[in-house]
Amino acid sequence: MKVVIGLSGGMDSTTLLGDFLEQGFEVHCCSFLYGSKHSSYEMQAASEIIEFYHKKNSFNLTHCVIDLRQAFSLFKSNLLKTGGKIPEGHYQEDSMKQTVVPGRNLILGSIMAGIAESIGAEFIALGVHAGDHHIYPDCRPQFIESFRETVNLSSEGKVLVTSPYLYLTKANILSKGYSLKVPVPYHLTRTCYKDQDLACGKCGSCRERLEAFETIKKVDPIKYE
Repeated sequence: MKVVIGLSGGMDSTTLLGDFLEQGFEVHCCSFLYGSKHSSYEMQAASEIIEFYHKKNSFNLTHCVIDLRQAFSLFKSNLLKTGGKIPEGHYQEDSMKQTVVPGRNLILGSIMAGIAESIGAEFIALGVHAGDHHIYPDCRPQFIESFRETVNLSSEGKVLVTSPYLYLTKANILSKGYSLKVPVPYHLTRTCYKDQDLACGKCGSCRERLEAFETIKKVDPIKYE
């Protein structure tokens, strides 16, 4: 079976990749350039992650990079290079709503659905999780259910939307990744939202990551400033 996933280079999408590869899927990864402050670091992470799994000869995967920067240059969000500063503090704080990119998952998911239908993939997989629900409207169960129905109607039932981590926490996802036969290479992942080489450890995304590692009693393998 074939699945299309969005590979950002972060923990959730990388765990999703490892999970589907272990299940024996042919995985087609899409990485999107949309003008985010951390895009160059995400793309480097995604490339290194793909290389990591390519070296495992039993895995069947492809990777493409899709440039949407011109379209997203019209969008307003502090996550984008055209926006203000990335807020610091806990992920659940309302200030993190400044990093919402309007319609992002709707747009990226629709592109993935079109690719899936074109290549005969049965599924697109989204790595959204429970920690996203408070901040991001396009990560909430109501949106995922609606999007699932939309893709089903659009593709006449040929493409299904799956979101296996929808009700899992970041710590749950980490535990899942470490339990795989080929543990997820979290040392290659990029989580920080800021435009800098080393993760800041202060933005909401970094804070949530660090808390997840603390919860499962493991040391985060990446470096922080």
